[in-house]
Amino acid sequence: MMDDGEKMRIRYDEGCLAAHALNVVGDRWALLVVRELMFAAKRFQVIRSGLPGISAGVLTQRLTQLETAGVARHDPNTGAYQLTESGRDLLPVLQAIGRWGAKHPGHDPRRFISPTALMVSMTAMVDQAAAQGRHITAGFRSHHEGFVMRLTGDGAARVEATQEIEADFVLEGDGNNLAAAVYGPTPLKDLATAGTITLTGHVAAAQRFVKLFSLRKD
Repeated sequence: MMDDGEKMRIRYDEGCLAAHALNVVGDRWALLVVRELMFAAKRFQVIRSGLPGISAGVLTQRLTQLETAGVARHDPNTGAYQLTESGRDLLPVLQAIGRWGAKHPGHDPRRFISPTALMVSMTAMVDQAAAQGRHITAGFRSHHEGFVMRLTGDGAARVEATQEIEADFVLEGDGNNLAAAVYGPTPLKDLATAGTITLTGHVAAAQRFVKLFSLRKD
């Protein structure tokens, strides 16, 4: 949190709550840094690997700003950054932005998608009505990152970052190929046969699972 002598940099000199929020996380890259930390603590270079195009200097600035604002904290013993409760409270903001983006023309899914970005996207784009009553545990692995996503019957998709994946099935690939598996029209078994992804576990359950996600939000 901010010390008494520290001041949040004011970008918008207004009393509006939205302007106040943007004074905290409105700089370029800030919310995307929050996104990369949403499910797990990460060291600097791991954060940067999920944000192609960001310079080391800009990432350092954003992390410092997020620390000053009480959104993130740095553990000097491990070198890792993690979100505070305030930072984790931004998940619904990222979800709402994602849903809005799905309605706005011009999205190009061929551009880089980090594994964490896909997980956030899926929590936003799950068909909650269709997911009601479903109990599925899905695993995802992409290079050094692993996740478990659970549907527990209430329609929501909840994510946990973990290297010990115990799930009904596991999809493995880079962020873009996993996104194609989740959102694209090609059956998972065909993507696995082509080597686009690796699929282990219950194939039919995996196919039923991905049908619950769509990039369209009417």
